[in-house]
Amino acid sequence: MLTFVVKMARILCIDFGLKRCGIAVTDPYQIIVSGLGTIDTDKLIGFLEQYIRTENVEKVVVGLPVHKDGNFTHIKKDIDKFVAILKDKFSELTIDFGDEQFSSVHAKQIIIDSGVKKQKRRDKALVDKISAVVILQRYLKHI
Repeated sequence: MLTFVVKMARILCIDFGLKRCGIAVTDPYQIIVSGLGTIDTDKLIGFLEQYIRTENVEKVVVGLPVHKDGNFTHIKKDIDKFVAILKDKFSELTIDFGDEQFSSVHAKQIIIDSGVKKQKRRDKALVDKISAVVILQRYLKHI
């Protein structure tokens, strides 16, 4: 007899930025990744408190920016501070990191390939949201 374990909690991903963050999330079965939107960084914790209160989230993945040479970018210290706040406020959640390298480049290409008009392609918030999707899809492939 085969037994299947079905996960019933979402994984949320944050493409962290100093001004704005892209947010993506899985379905409860952790199969499908969808862009949730973007949120101003100064409103992110409040958004997460509300979202986690209404949705069953088991893990938060934060994009980790790395240069081509393997060194972290200048934003790493800000990400570390943010993750410390996350761990303090949401101690029941697993916090992990995902590969953010070239996610914006990949997101821009996805937007172009999807036929979005040139005016809309300049929308940095759309790029941030799709970048979070890219990070979470990569993460799911490697767990």
